[in-house]
Amino acid sequence: MPLPRPEVDVAIVGGGIVGLATAHRLLERRPDLEVVVLEREPEVGQQQSSRNSGVLHAGLYYTPGSAKARWSRAGKPLLERFCTEHGVPVARTGKVVVAVDRTELPALDALAERARANGVEIHRLGPEGLRDHEPHVTGVAGLWTPETAVTDFHAVCHALTDAIRHAGGEVRTSTEVVDLHTRDHQVDVTSTRGHELTARAVVVCGGLQADRLLAATATATATATATGAPTHDDVRIVPIRGSWLELRPDQRHLVRGNIYPVPTGGGLPFLGVHLTRRVDGQVWVGPNAVPVLARNGRSPSSVDGNDVRDLLAFPGTWRLARAHARVAAGELWRDRSLSAMVRAVQRYVPAIEAAHLRRGPWGVRAQLVDRSGRLVDDFTVRELGRTIHLVNAPSPAATSALAIGAELAGRAGAVLRS
Repeated sequence: MPLPRPEVDVAIVGGGIVGLATAHRLLERRPDLEVVVLEREPEVGQQQSSRNSGVLHAGLYYTPGSAKARWSRAGKPLLERFCTEHGVPVARTGKVVVAVDRTELPALDALAERARANGVEIHRLGPEGLRDHEPHVTGVAGLWTPETAVTDFHAVCHALTDAIRHAGGEVRTSTEVVDLHTRDHQVDVTSTRGHELTARAVVVCGGLQADRLLAATATATATATATGAPTHDDVRIVPIRGSWLELRPDQRHLVRGNIYPVPTGGGLPFLGVHLTRRVDGQVWVGPNAVPVLARNGRSPSSVDGNDVRDLLAFPGTWRLARAHARVAAGELWRDRSLSAMVRAVQRYVPAIEAAHLRRGPWGVRAQLVDRSGRLVDDFTVRELGRTIHLVNAPSPAATSALAIGAELAGRAGAVLRS
């Protein structure tokens, strides 16, 4: 008996900004395709895509030649243009990176060289130059890039959804995919409701569930060939909560744009506590980086039994904890202590006081960890048969969304031609 014809050409699992951008780029290239986006939440962009400070990164930090460097540099102007064309607010507010004392100068110089290698416009500043851009900053030196911008990524998600539907695509919310099974030239997509649809190709932008969707595909697709590592046995998503403080409205004048410390490094891909004037005028301080026990928790202290078991069973979790116990303890302390967070900020903006701040929003981001306990830093894409997985999409994924989407759309096109 012949197999039934696939119901759609491409199914995209995940209605965050990258999944939506992938659908948009597919339909730009091939408006004849039947494309559907499947999102587990009742609304698009509810997780990492909307729980961030909205910074469009210029590309200072990323290893030259890495996917982060390439896709952020390509993706940022694409997203700025998309925002302009679709009425989403975007503002180039610029960024200063502050060296508080001379011990930070070598790291500042290395960051400047990396920025230049990535093609970022960068200017070295002395103390007076710092104050020209951010009058309330104190430091011995700094960097300034005018390219850093801010936008509302949640609004971008809704604009992408409108563009997809206008082009003839479909976005289904409240649809949680749990299994992907390749047979011959099609993929059966199963949700919590049962069989959802059949597609000629599937792109998975699973965010906090990326490792589980990789495992579901690898288990169901016995004959699939993975192109490179990692497999699900090699990696696990560790959920990291970031919480922000917010400057009270009468103190927002203390920050004009984006103020960042010199990155500390130490094998962790975090940029430290920084200050961001958002596109709506709010000023956020943070985030911290605290491991948590629920990927999709409804409160900062949520616990999910399945997530806890997954973490405890994975060797990389324990190795990560041993390697960075001191850093984790510091993050936990700053999470509990407002005064500790304030002291971190006062190193480079002394005018900010505890009375100027109030508790702000929080969100959980997906951090891929390998079996050795190393945090996987770069974007990671893997293919299993007719299914393409974006396994790791840390910051600057939102900035890079349209460039990542173009890459994934190209790979999906190759699957359709096979």
